[in-house]
Amino acid sequence: MAKMNKEQINESTNKNKMASTSDIRNGLCIKYNNDIYKIIEFLHVKPGKGPAFVRTKLKSLTNGKVLDNTFSAGHKIDEVRVETHTFQYLYAEGDQFHFMNNESFEQITLDKKVLDAPDLLKEGTNVMIQINAETEAPLSVDMPASIVLEVTYAEPGVKGNTATNATKPAKLETGAEIRVPLFINEGETIEIDTRDGSYVGRVKA
Repeated sequence: MAKMNKEQINESTNKNKMASTSDIRNGLCIKYNNDIYKIIEFLHVKPGKGPAFVRTKLKSLTNGKVLDNTFSAGHKIDEVRVETHTFQYLYAEGDQFHFMNNESFEQITLDKKVLDAPDLLKEGTNVMIQINAETEAPLSVDMPASIVLEVTYAEPGVKGNTATNATKPAKLETGAEIRVPLFINEGETIEIDTRDGSYVGRVKA
C-alpha cells in the first residue's frame, strides 16, 4: 500500500466530515493546507479578554514535519475519516518499516519519518495503524503506551553515587539510546514510555 499523494488527499476531501475545535483531540486526523495532519498536542485557551482559541501541534502524515497552529474557537476543521486496525511490526529495511495486518495478513510499508517512536519498535510488537477510510492509505501508527526492552549496554553504576535522579546513557536491544537510573545494568529488562522515550521502571524476569 503506497503512501498518500496530493491527489489522494484531495480526492478524500469531499467525503470527509467537518468538525469544530470542540472535537479536537490527540490522534485526530485532519486535512489542512493540502496535507493530512495528526494532532499530537492541543490546549484550549480562554483569555480574560478576546476570543477563545485552541493551540495545537500538528504532525504531517506525508513528510513527518511538525508545526504549531492556532485555531480560533468554533473554527471548522476538515476531519479525515479513519479506520483503525491492529498490525504487527515485522522488520525494517533502511527507513522502510514493514507491518502485517493481524486479521487479513496483508503487509504494508511505512516510512520511518511518519512513525512517532521508530527506535523503540521491536519485531513482533503490535501497534494500531489508522487507515484513511476513503483511499485505504495508511496514515499513522499508534504505539503501545509503554514497551518492554532489554538493556544491551550500560556503564556500571558508580558505588557511593547517591545523587537524586542521577542517570546514565543506556543502549536498548532495538538500538535506541535512553537515560536510565544508575542502578540499571546491562542485561536487565526495563519498561519505556513510548511517548517521550523515558524510563518507567525495571521489569522482573
